[in-house]
Amino acid sequence: MCGICGYVSKKKITKDQLRVMNDTMYHRGPDDSGVELFEAEDGYTVGFAQRRLAILDLSPLGHQPMHSADGRVSVAFNGEIYNFLELKEELSDYNFKSTCDTEAIIAAYLKWGIDMVDHIHGMFAIALFDRESGDVFLVRDRIGKKPLFYWIDGGNIVFGSELKPIMKCPEFSGRVRKELLPRFLFQQYIVAPDTIFEDVYKLEPGSVLKFNNGEIKKWKYWDVKKVYHEMAQNPVTNYEEAKQGLKDRLKKAVVSRMIADVPLGTFLSGGYDSSLVTAMAQEFSKEPVKTFCIGFNVPSYNEAEYAKEIAAYLGCDHTELYISEKEMFDLVSTIPQYYDEPFADNSQIPSMLVSKLAKKDVTVALSGDGGDEFFCGYNVYDNVGQAQKLDFPGAMVHAIGQIPVGSGKLLDKMPFRVRVVANNRNPETKTQLVSKGYLDASHAFVNLSDNEEYPILYPIETSYGVSNFQARRMLLDMDTYLPEDILVKMDRASMRYSLENRCPIMDTDVMEYSFRIPHKFKYYNGDKKHILKDIAYDYIPRDLLERPKTGFGVPMDAWLRGPLKEALIDYSSTSFLKQQGIFDVEYVSKFINDYIVKGDGGPATGANYSKIAWSFFIFQQWYNYYMV
Repeated sequence: MCGICGYVSKKKITKDQLRVMNDTMYHRGPDDSGVELFEAEDGYTVGFAQRRLAILDLSPLGHQPMHSADGRVSVAFNGEIYNFLELKEELSDYNFKSTCDTEAIIAAYLKWGIDMVDHIHGMFAIALFDRESGDVFLVRDRIGKKPLFYWIDGGNIVFGSELKPIMKCPEFSGRVRKELLPRFLFQQYIVAPDTIFEDVYKLEPGSVLKFNNGEIKKWKYWDVKKVYHEMAQNPVTNYEEAKQGLKDRLKKAVVSRMIADVPLGTFLSGGYDSSLVTAMAQEFSKEPVKTFCIGFNVPSYNEAEYAKEIAAYLGCDHTELYISEKEMFDLVSTIPQYYDEPFADNSQIPSMLVSKLAKKDVTVALSGDGGDEFFCGYNVYDNVGQAQKLDFPGAMVHAIGQIPVGSGKLLDKMPFRVRVVANNRNPETKTQLVSKGYLDASHAFVNLSDNEEYPILYPIETSYGVSNFQARRMLLDMDTYLPEDILVKMDRASMRYSLENRCPIMDTDVMEYSFRIPHKFKYYNGDKKHILKDIAYDYIPRDLLERPKTGFGVPMDAWLRGPLKEALIDYSSTSFLKQQGIFDVEYVSKFINDYIVKGDGGPATGANYSKIAWSFFIFQQWYNYYMV
């Protein structure tokens, strides 16, 4: 696990300047660093840099940038290749000098060219320079576990694992894309390929970018909807066969992620996914697996007691830490330093705290991320399932609701839930149930012309070619929420403390096999994640696992109207907003003032406006940190 950055440019970027860029990511790799420049054709210089967090082969042989023996290929790499041992056997004609996985990338490229992407499996962001062809490749893993940003500057390109090295690049001006902000205020994250800056992009999950002599070509080598339909053509219709096939693949995924030359443990929340991963890790460990959990002194949120019971049952070496609201609050001011693109999922705060706890004892931590998206685990999937049943009557209510009543329409007088279903008429956003008032408020924050309007919801659902609302929403979440919220949250939270996070459920074989499992095995008579739970029961008694899922969110409303109130007022003041030139001054000032007085349900009755207020606060905090 590391951080990488670099460039291909005709503009002179010195080695010292590249080193400054690289060192903005010290937290991603405190063990070693490498900065090298290579002369390319047509006046271009290639610069590669890396900050190393040593996980495999802790010796200097793992230093990067790494080069092939013949000097043809140079690589800077962030992540882990989990099948590198199998690759080394298959590529035995290559003279390996190290025991790290980076060298397997070089050997695979020399044998298969860029088609190596079909052979390597893991989490990765790779920069590779081929002197023979003059190509520079940027490659990102299938589901987007590892980040990779790039800035197109005329005929030049600058890249990095984070935005910070790009922001430190000479001549980078950083113009904010204000048309994205209504979506950010609502979604709380920004989806690839977009970023907060003009001309800066995220390489999409499962993508390759080729740069040669100022020309860029980009393509997908793995695409969620394409792979889903390919795999679904060969369903595993027998439940016991599907269960055993999934169990075997999960075991293999866990074992491959336990290979490390540093201490390893797991995050254990007490939920099904983390408990199953931990149980499988303990099955293959000779020593008690180190497990980590944070607790809260709020009974309705606290799951630490369940995690402790499960750890005891499995025989793990468990560490728990109860944290106070003050400990959470103290992290708010540090968010922009490590989340250098605006990101407002407040569960980033407990994620940082559990990462800090784990780092005291381990350098690698396994987690259960991905179980909800691939096996139908979120409560929203109940809602969209119900919405599909009500879709036809909802259309009838929508038609009837257009009847004028007083100064409005009949539909406006109906209950909130009825309005949501009745107004859900766009076939491209069927599973994205939302209050119109919330969308209107998000739009109103920013003054945009008609040609700048950017959709807040994702108008792409018919492209999935799936009629089942739950399955369609799961695919949408795999394309958006999982890589851009869940994985961003955990990558930045763990790397803040130089901790590597590995996710067995997002193993290539597990993901692809999940697409062969019929939906009825995942959502069975209202039981979410049915088949995954069934496997967990093979390891852990049902009574230790069966309980309502609580989750945890910071007290946004109390903070924004309490200790963060003065900062929120400053960020929404007329003078600050006018100087900033991004938001609608009159609307935002009134919205925030009303919110501070009324709290949740504020400017319009029945809506939870603390979410928009929090997103606005996080953006302004980011803006104040980087742009002022």
